[in-house]
Order: sequence, then structure tokens, then C-alpha cells
Amino acid sequence: MGRRSDHSRDELFEMALSAAREIAEEDGLKGLTIRRIAGKIGYSHGTLYNLFDDQDELILHLNGRTLDALYDTLSAIPMTGDPDDDLLALARGYFAFTRDSAKLWNLLFEHHLSDHQPLPDWHHQKIARLLGLMDRCLDPLFGPERDAEKLHTARVIWSSLHGMCSLETQRKLIPADSIEAMATSLVKNYLGGLRASTAEGADGVPPGSGP
Repeated sequence: MGRRSDHSRDELFEMALSAAREIAEEDGLKGLTIRRIAGKIGYSHGTLYNLFDDQDELILHLNGRTLDALYDTLSAIPMTGDPDDDLLALARGYFAFTRDSAKLWNLLFEHHLSDHQPLPDWHHQKIARLLGLMDRCLDPLFGPERDAEKLHTARVIWSSLHGMCSLETQRKLIPADSIEAMATSLVKNYLGGLRASTAEGADGVPPGSGP
């Protein structure tokens, strides 16, 4: 068993999260315990309580790393300026990430803080940063006076993509339906409706109601 003085606090923090990630990738949430993580890095479980308030906080930080990795993956996707193409490119990147890191991605939604504690602000900021990627894809469809509507659209599409991923990872999709095809239908129809609504508002009359 190693002594605490063998590593700095920052080193122990990184070691603990690295060990937690390896365990989560193998066994998911059920395998994540303070004792198992501590044993994997060769320290007592008491050492981890000097780094994290409790097991929940450790998992929160692990989930934060997963959100960072997802952001890094999606932010590296080249954007074209076409909302349909760019949203679908993000969707494909999102799907690929969840397939490659299924247990880490599931951990984001399986883990719940005890006593209904709220997520910390830094965690919400990581989620907002991801939504910002989709928000920017939608810029060509919305003027600056429609920021609230744009953010709402980003949330609707993101939530829908999340639902598709959840159904796929739980094997509850009809085999003939791929989430790629579903995402294409979602984006094309949703954005098509937005464009039609915007055109109607600009003209002052519903499309097709003229002479």
C-alpha cells in the first residue's frame, strides 16, 4: 500500500480518475466504489476522501471528463455553414462517441446525486458548452433577436438525439431503424418546419394561401 507522500495531491487526483474510468469502462456504475478505486491505485480509501467529499463527487468529476471528451470530439468536426449538414455531422460524431464509450456515456445518466442535490455550476457549464456547438450550427437560421428560440431549438434537437442514443444502447429500437436515418428525418423535417414558419412570418400570410 503506497503512502500519501508518494504522490502529490494533483497526481493522486488524476490517478483516481484514471482508475475510475478504467473500472467504469469495464463494469459501469456498479463497479465504481471508493475502495475499489483506492485499491487500484495502491492507496487506502481514506486517501480518496482527502481528495473528494464522497463517491458522488468523484463520479461527477469522472462524468465531467466524459463531457470534455465529447466536446473535444464534436468541436473538431469541420463546419460548412449549412445547418442541415452541420447538425447531421454533429449527430454522427455524437453517435460514434456513444458507441465507442457506451459505459462512460451511460454513467452520465445512470448516476444521480443523493438527497436530490443539484449538479454543480461547473457541470452545467460543460453541458452548456456542448449545446453551444449545436447553437452555432443554427446561426444561419436565426437573427440575433431570436437567441431564445435558437437555444430552444438546440435543446429540442439535442434531447432527441440523446433519446435515440439511449434507445440504441438499450437495444430497444426496431432493427430496421438506424439512428442515423432517424436523425436525418429529425433534422430535415424540424429545420424545414422552421424555415416554413419563418417564411410565413416574413410574408404575413401562410404559404399557399395566396391566389
